[in-house]
Amino acid sequence: MSETIKGNNRDVDVKATVSRLFVLELNAGRIHSMNPDGSDRKTIVTDCRLPDGIAVDVDAGHIYWTNMGVPSLNDGSVERADIDGKNRKTIIAQGETHTPKQIILDKRDGKLYWCDREGMRVMRCNRDGSQLETLVETGHGDTDRHDQRRWCVGLAIDGKYERIYWTQKGPDDAGLGRILRANLNIPAGQTAATRTDIEIFFDDLPEPIDLELDVHSRVLYWTDRGDPPRGNTVNRASIDDKPAEPEILIHHLMEGIGIALNVAGDRMFVTDLGGSIYSARLDGSHRQNVLYAQGNLAGVAYAEIPQEQ
Repeated sequence: MSETIKGNNRDVDVKATVSRLFVLELNAGRIHSMNPDGSDRKTIVTDCRLPDGIAVDVDAGHIYWTNMGVPSLNDGSVERADIDGKNRKTIIAQGETHTPKQIILDKRDGKLYWCDREGMRVMRCNRDGSQLETLVETGHGDTDRHDQRRWCVGLAIDGKYERIYWTQKGPDDAGLGRILRANLNIPAGQTAATRTDIEIFFDDLPEPIDLELDVHSRVLYWTDRGDPPRGNTVNRASIDDKPAEPEILIHHLMEGIGIALNVAGDRMFVTDLGGSIYSARLDGSHRQNVLYAQGNLAGVAYAEIPQEQ
């Protein structure tokens, strides 16, 4: 159904949309689509190889997701399908990325961006998988790979100032996690491994995982694992007026991973390895357990999908 709005001497066709969550079930290798309250759950993709991050391209009618594969085998990949799970296609072949984690779509340049954990990289490509690039390289080789402080996990893009933010989780429960930022593009004459524009946004965090940026309020949200009281939480901080400490919004997650925002609806959605999907207001209040005991859940994405006519 669509509605025509008349005004300013022109007609605007406003199409009705439906809100959907897309959730990755890590252990079972499946992708689910559902209403934000957990109803009308449908399994739309099966037989994924440890899926971790997901992005929705409403305009093109696609979903994109990362498969971590087996980290010791360097066989990660990126796939694409229609929003209903049909027409599945591999766009980044196994081994072209090591252990891909959170993935996002930057509509401004039509690029997919993701973090490569054991690959110790931040990478990007076109929507069809062409022009694969490494933007950040925090280490190289097996010796560096054993240092979890170098592992890149979650990311977000600040389009206003063309900056990229990403997490480096650090060892389990070590309190050595960091969020870093740099210009979106590598400075002239430098490389992904030698670029000098990287700065630390926060350090000494438990284990920061996935990021989401509210581009309107300029606030960065993230999930954090590790030990309480600062670990297994959802946090936020202004990126323009950085506070001394991040604000903790939600406690007591069971190994939190995915986070997605519905800014217009004042809601966030969070997943954890304990199998729960949580919903809360953007300030962390009115928390609800949408679903629980759903296997090991990883990435989550929120989208407004046009309804069929």
